[in-house]
Amino acid sequence: GKRACCHNNPEISERYLSYVENYLGVPEEGDICYISVDVADQKMLPYHRDIDIDLVIDHHGSNTGYGKRLLLNAENAACGELVYRLILELGCSLTEEEANLLYIAVTTDTGCFRYTNTNASCLSTAAELVVAGADQKGINVKFFRSNSRARIAIYARMYSEIGYHLDGKVTSSILTAELISSVGATEDDLEDIAHIPGSVDIAEVAIFVRELSDGRMKVSLRARPGFDVSRLARLYGGGGHPGAAGFKSDLSPEKIIDMLVSEIERIWKQ
Repeated sequence: GKRACCHNNPEISERYLSYVENYLGVPEEGDICYISVDVADQKMLPYHRDIDIDLVIDHHGSNTGYGKRLLLNAENAACGELVYRLILELGCSLTEEEANLLYIAVTTDTGCFRYTNTNASCLSTAAELVVAGADQKGINVKFFRSNSRARIAIYARMYSEIGYHLDGKVTSSILTAELISSVGATEDDLEDIAHIPGSVDIAEVAIFVRELSDGRMKVSLRARPGFDVSRLARLYGGGGHPGAAGFKSDLSPEKIIDMLVSEIERIWKQ
């Protein structure tokens, strides 16, 4: 058989690490097949940005078409769903551990089935994964119902400082490196925090700007049906889905927000 390993993503948080650490490694010398999963553009990879990727498995409509072979289904809410269907097509069965990993993939990409990308297909896949042995209760508690003190402190600050633009149809939040450091937050504490400005009832588009340790800004965009934020993100070198996209920038948070609000207003006036 084939021997497989997963290259470590330096941005992986502790919450995920316990599930994948046994798979992390470096491939042995010889004929190596490189597979990229859930990455729309090769330049977004932490490693191997300039080698030939043999197979790309993705669900981003904004995928740039890199790699020798591409398996793409933008109708899938989660890439884990596409991987699961591929496993079935190959006639393979799942262990409980594998069912857990795929269930995590489906639930985190759909916000535990709260995001607008949730559909009947991903719900059906999740049900099949539970039947296959996925620990639904344990995973849901760990990923969606547990918050540290640091995370709660960040939530409190961000909710109280949401910015409102264009009569509240656009909202924004800024998370500084100083705040992250002052509350002792980890990457786990920052997981899925970009949804906060979009929780405002009348918001149609939400902008979340996080200051990274290197001083650059990570911009996350969220939208309700009717506005394609992946189109917006592509203007600044990013990408994603119609309802969730992002990019990185060297501009200040304030300039980024002003720039995006102006572009959103221009698009709405077209």
